[in-house]
Amino acid sequence: MTERPLAAAAPQAPPGQPSLFPTFRAHRGAIALLAAVAAAIWLLPALLDALYLRVMISSVIFTIAAAGTAVLYARLGLVSLAQVALVGVGGWVTLRMWHATGLPFEVDMLVAAVVSAVIGMLVGLPALRMRGLFLALITLMAAAGFQILVTGTQFPNGGTGFLGVAVTSIFMARPTLGQTDEAMLRYVCVIAVLCFLLVEANRRSRAGRAWALIRKSESCAMAAGVHVAFYKLWAFALAGFLAGIAGGLLAGTIGVLDATTFPASESVLLFALTVVGGAYSWMGQVLTGLLFRAAPALLNDIGVNGNLSYVIFGAGLLHALITAPTGIAGQILGALGRFARGRSSS
Repeated sequence: MTERPLAAAAPQAPPGQPSLFPTFRAHRGAIALLAAVAAAIWLLPALLDALYLRVMISSVIFTIAAAGTAVLYARLGLVSLAQVALVGVGGWVTLRMWHATGLPFEVDMLVAAVVSAVIGMLVGLPALRMRGLFLALITLMAAAGFQILVTGTQFPNGGTGFLGVAVTSIFMARPTLGQTDEAMLRYVCVIAVLCFLLVEANRRSRAGRAWALIRKSESCAMAAGVHVAFYKLWAFALAGFLAGIAGGLLAGTIGVLDATTFPASESVLLFALTVVGGAYSWMGQVLTGLLFRAAPALLNDIGVNGNLSYVIFGAGLLHALITAPTGIAGQILGALGRFARGRSSS
């Protein structure tokens, strides 16, 4: 069936859920706030100690991974529990490329992102026939399979051959623009912004309009000439690409990876925190990254067992599912909107 124009299918979020990037005219204050946040990010590395610099780098990296989870959940209503495994794929390929070829880090990372996108499409094939609990279970099984695979084969660490495993690890060098922790934090922040722009470009494109129709009704989408299978796989490829970028950055930051970094349970946690933070807004993914990595570190730093964070996250997930479907970010943006309307009316 020939696809017909999708101009009528604007990729709007469900009622009450904010768009990813507000228009300038309607939200000049929000754009000014974003500029202030960008300035704070530029200054933040000078204010943090060594521990929290590394925590913030990890938080930003998993913000990128959360953006991929949010694409599937917010745009198509699909639950994927394999995102952290795809981050592992990106890290594995980046390490292999760097040890084997010596190409610049950015090239290794992009190759890893493409490979993760292809594997993301393969993981998403069941989504062509099923969704909901069954899709979640299948993607979780894929994540568990990856964990078993890398536990047996290990991550490349400078050895010879395809697997490249050596007794003594050779650490991967950091990217040229991220030699210090301060520089690496700024580097990953810039990459994160580019990833958000990539998501927004897709949301505003034909793919975004198709996703809006598919989420509303697959039957309506097919009647409108939308190739449902193609655009679902497109979303999974985008999510995998973002996970590959995150994995490459993680490999470039740490220098060596192991299987314990990517357990299947982390994918479940990342999805839950994406819902808590807010899947419909870039702010939600930023909050997800902070909750995922910074919250446990902060609890440990003040003398509280970091595992208490799971209890807090569970309560937050219940709150989001029952009363705040747009997550913490949706509540913040809603409060700012009400405040702005109150000031304009006065």
